[in-house]
Amino acid sequence: MAKKSNRSKWFVPVRGSYLPNNWLGWLTYLPFTAYLILTLVLTWSYTSNLAKTILVVAIFWVVGAAVMTWLARRTS
Repeated sequence: MAKKSNRSKWFVPVRGSYLPNNWLGWLTYLPFTAYLILTLVLTWSYTSNLAKTILVVAIFWVVGAAVMTWLARRTS
């Protein structure tokens, strides 16, 4: 199988993580960042307890990070 050129990759692996390599990688980060902010705002507004907010946000953010890492791994 031929290797992809570095410019055609959306992400590049860096120390166990992935960084955007071109405009498609950066464009992928926009909905991911919106998801993180939206879950924080909605959870903060609908829960009355700081501990619940932290627990729920942590769960959503771990799931979001897992999906983003999977996507970055497939497109790098």
